[in-house]
Amino acid sequence: MFSYVITDPKERRILNGLMAFVLVMSMTIVLSYGDYFYLGDPSNPNNDDVKYIQTAKLMLNEGTLAYNTGTHPSAFIMPGFPVILAGFMAIFGQDGGGVIAFRLFQCLLQAGSLYLIFIIARYAFNSRIAFIACVLSALYPPDYFSSGVILSETFFRTVLLLLVCVFITAVQSKRWGWYALIGVLTAAAAYFKPHASLFPAVLLILWWKEKYTWKEMLRFTCIMGIAYIMLLSPWWIRNMITFDRFILFTESGGSPFLLGTRIYNLMPPAGFFDAYPQYDPETIFHGSDSSAVAAGIDILKYGFTHEPLIYLCWYTIGKLIGLYFESYYWRPVLGIGLVDMHVIQALLIGLSVAGIALSRRISSWRRQLPVLLTIVYFTVIYIPFIAFSRYGYPTIVFLLMYTALAIDQLTTSYDKAS
Repeated sequence: MFSYVITDPKERRILNGLMAFVLVMSMTIVLSYGDYFYLGDPSNPNNDDVKYIQTAKLMLNEGTLAYNTGTHPSAFIMPGFPVILAGFMAIFGQDGGGVIAFRLFQCLLQAGSLYLIFIIARYAFNSRIAFIACVLSALYPPDYFSSGVILSETFFRTVLLLLVCVFITAVQSKRWGWYALIGVLTAAAAYFKPHASLFPAVLLILWWKEKYTWKEMLRFTCIMGIAYIMLLSPWWIRNMITFDRFILFTESGGSPFLLGTRIYNLMPPAGFFDAYPQYDPETIFHGSDSSAVAAGIDILKYGFTHEPLIYLCWYTIGKLIGLYFESYYWRPVLGIGLVDMHVIQALLIGLSVAGIALSRRISSWRRQLPVLLTIVYFTVIYIPFIAFSRYGYPTIVFLLMYTALAIDQLTTSYDKAS
């Protein structure tokens, strides 16, 4: 059975020590590096992080949620992240104190995540592998970068880890309260990343494995749906009042599906604009309406017809490289350069693939399913769209559990051989 309790005193001491290490290290890095972690210019917002800060200040001072639209209301982004950031600014000030406090809060989340990593990996495998996974996370430089940068990935990763824990508990307990909590956490995740909304669909496989009845499935689906709708309804109501129409999530300035067709940000294949003269090279990647989706489909039709191998590689290997083999590490810390981190990242992910192949030696698929399904869902959901390291980062923590398994198997084999 899955448990949130760590009864072994030695295990508690080791885990507490690792958590303390991560907290001290991340806080030291955040406080010493400071504004080094800005990706844009705070005085001239030109990147997501400084735009989030601008949005948070506007919410506090004008009561308006706007992003990329000056002071005019928009639904360009989900409101979760700027609302939290605005909360810290309201308490600690808008002149830097709120940003520093938020960064320190992210340090707490990074340290606390080790506990969630441990209990998930312990359930899927064993305590030894769980500790290796925690050590890997404690030494993983992108986690320290994520603590300092003003983006939503640290918060979203924490919610995702909580969701996996609650998934396991709910399936085992069959209690409605846990399923209501899944709805609440899924809504919380959607306020940051809307594509998380369908994540509870993986429960169908877990329910099938646990032999749930159709009646149970329907009842728990309704409970999750009601909780989700109740928490998302303020956003829908706000959009109806502000824009006089229903907006499910966002109305962004660019189509992720269309932009995802660009192979390394290049234009469509030569000859595409001759075959589809209705498109203009200067404007084809502008706009966000249904015509952008149609343009993306036309690019794929042409690409898979005339350059099938290139497009097949892009929508398999290319997307996976962007998600996982390139590290979410855009500001070097502790003297570890970008190239060095990419090499380390490739090694870790390579070991995780080996760990997945070896995992049946350690644990049944049933116990691994919550971890595996999380990896599969958040990989598949990005394949048709933009896939790069920032989006892959929240899933890396689950891949590191398989990296830990591979390291455990390698060290065990070495011990036996010697």
